[in-house]
Formats: sequence, C-alpha cells, structure tokens
Amino acid sequence: MQADFLIENADLVATCAGPGPRRGTAQREIGALPNASVAGFEGRVVFVGSAADASKTVTLTPNAQVIAGEGCTVVPGFVDPHTHLVFAGDRRDELRRRLAGASYADIAAAGGGIVTTVAATRAASEHDLVDGARKRLAEMLAFGTTTAEAKSGYGLELEAERRMLRAIKTVSAGQPIDLTATFMGAHEVPVEYRGRRADYVRLIVDEMIPAIAAEQLAEWCDVFCEQGVFTPDESRAILEAGVGHGLKARIHADELALSGGSRVAAEVGARSADHLIFVDESHARLLADRGVVATLLPSAAFFLKLGRYAPARMLIEQGAAVALASDINPGGGFTTSMPFVMTLACFAMNMTLEEALVGATINAAAAIDRADTIGSLEAGKQLDAVIVSGMLTDLIRVGGPVIRQVVKRGRVVHANLGSGHGS
Repeated sequence: MQADFLIENADLVATCAGPGPRRGTAQREIGALPNASVAGFEGRVVFVGSAADASKTVTLTPNAQVIAGEGCTVVPGFVDPHTHLVFAGDRRDELRRRLAGASYADIAAAGGGIVTTVAATRAASEHDLVDGARKRLAEMLAFGTTTAEAKSGYGLELEAERRMLRAIKTVSAGQPIDLTATFMGAHEVPVEYRGRRADYVRLIVDEMIPAIAAEQLAEWCDVFCEQGVFTPDESRAILEAGVGHGLKARIHADELALSGGSRVAAEVGARSADHLIFVDESHARLLADRGVVATLLPSAAFFLKLGRYAPARMLIEQGAAVALASDINPGGGFTTSMPFVMTLACFAMNMTLEEALVGATINAAAAIDRADTIGSLEAGKQLDAVIVSGMLTDLIRVGGPVIRQVVKRGRVVHANLGSGHGS
C-alpha cells in the first residue's frame, strides 16, 4: 500500500481501535501494539501494525515524511469535547479570592463569575475574540489536542452570541485543531433579565436559537442546568427548541448539586452530559441506558476547589461511557492540557491510565459525534496522533516535556524535538 507519512518502529502504539464509545471494562482496552508503525496517505491512516509488517507492505511515496519512533509511544490525537475557549477579559483575580477561601457561590453573589466575562465579551470585537482563542488553541495543540468543541455563552444576547460563534468559525479555519461549535445562550441569566427569567428563556427559544440555526453557526445547543441558573423544565424547553431547529443537545449537569440535569439529558437524547460531580447511581444508569456520554471535567473541580470530583468509577461500573474534557474557561478552567486532565482523572477520580486515555480519545470523539472519523488509529480514519517521548505512563507526568510531536491529517503540526529524538 502507498503511504506519504510513516511513524516507524514506535515502542508502543495505543490504537484505541474499535467501535466507540467504550463502556465498562471495555474502557480499559487501548489496543496496545508493541514495536509498531503507523502509515498514512493523504491525511488518513492506511496501516497500523507491527513494524516488520509495515516494512513489507507499505510503499513510501518519493516525498514521504518518515518519523523515527524508537523510544516513543504513539496515541491518537486528543479530543477535548468541552471548552469555553472564546472569551474576553480576565478573571484571574477570582482565583486569588478562591485561594483565600471564597467559594464559587461567594464570588458570583459579589457580582463576579460568568457575568464579569459577559460584560468584557460584549465589549470585545470579533478580531479580539479570534486573537485570544488562537493563542489558547496554540497551547492546546502543544499538549496534543487535535479536535475540540467550543461554546458561545459569554454574550447572552443575540449579536454577542453571533460574534462568538463567528469567531469560532474563523479561528477553526486558521489553525490545525478542528473545532465544532456549540450555542450556549443558556449559560447564565444576564443581569438585565434577573427579574424576568421567563422572558430570557423565551428570547433564547423564540429568537436566538432560530437565528443561530438559520445561519448555521453551531452544531450543538447547550444549557447550564443548575440550581440558581436554569431549572430542569427551562433546560428541557431550550434543548428541545434547539433540536427542533437542527441543533444537537448537550448539557452542563449536576455540577454543584443533583440538579436534574442528567435526567434532562436522558429525556431529550443529549449526546453528552457534562460535569456530573453530584450524579448518583440511578441517574448514572439512566445515562448509560440512553446512550448519553458522561463527559467529566476534573480540572474544573480542581481549580474551583469544589472539594469533590465526579464519581468516574461509579459511572463506569454503571455502564456509562466516560469521556474527559478540559473545560477551558476564564473563571475556573486554567489548563489547556488534556494530559493534565488525564492525570487528575487517574489520581482524583480513580480511573486507570487506560480508561483515561480512552476517555480523552475515542470516548471524547463520541461525545461530539466524531467517533467514526477520529479518536483512534485505524485504517480509514483521519491520521491525528500524538508522539510521546517514553512510555504511556509519561503522559501523566505533570510538567514534563513529554509531547514530542503532534500529527494532524498525516502532517506534523507541532514539534518539541528537545523532548526526544529528531526525525
């Protein structure tokens, strides 16, 4: 077979191959191949297997790029299925307040939190939003993210939400990471509607969703179903309106309490229910039965100092497919690193390293309906990969320069050759 790209003689290739999402004990299956090679042609995988077989069956084109894989582990490109990477303003002062003992609720009650970012984002130009997002995406790429979801939700009015979604479309086309856009006008009730919540819900349902859908600015519709934000009934109405206009459903659920969000996710057929810090066994089984991916964000719990993490072990035992995401955001998502998210998943949520890898690849791809094209290294899929200097366990070394190269569509798009061998 012909190939224009080859990673040869890697110590280990973790393919994560097979149907996704993974559930139960299958979430530990990473398809580990020792002494293996990965070949691609025109951006897609054409061969994954032993290095010996590759030398017999793969024919390189004259200008093929060959990467020496000795001393390295190759994994699929990371998929980050929950980010708020487009925003303006700076809320790092809130981090200092949290470190001094203030809670998320304390900060919000004092006029901080999401509404602070809303004010800054409404005042920002589309150029400013694109510029900020591009910088964050460059960091994400360096940590191995090759596909991500990106939300609006800091505009909370039609024109500002449009501007955010247009920024997502613009920045997606200008750098290697593929983005899928989510409309999240239901991220918070804006200050000007605090005394008339029902009017804001009607605005979302009757004006914002139809306009966003008509302009094809988003693939998804999301809502923050939480005490003090949107009730289960409001959340259901918003998501059903989105579905009615062709926007697929996802939801912020059970982050600060058992708020009913996971039940709404099951009822509306959401692809993903995210956060789930307070989900219980009965709702975990409901998510599993309805095929809703449980997307967990341990870095949010870490930076918000919530004192607890989502019950990943219980969710897996109840049969839910668990994905991982970074929750990049200005108030409590201070990491762009999926390897750091994997580290927290292992050490704070009791996931195995294999479960965390599946959660950051094939299950994360399933959380954004991309498991048929990305999330694993197998013939026919897009060749998105991360080359790690050393062993698989090196991925969860915090602060170590272990990402040697990042591959997108069969081309190296980021390299840190100081972390390992050259090519």
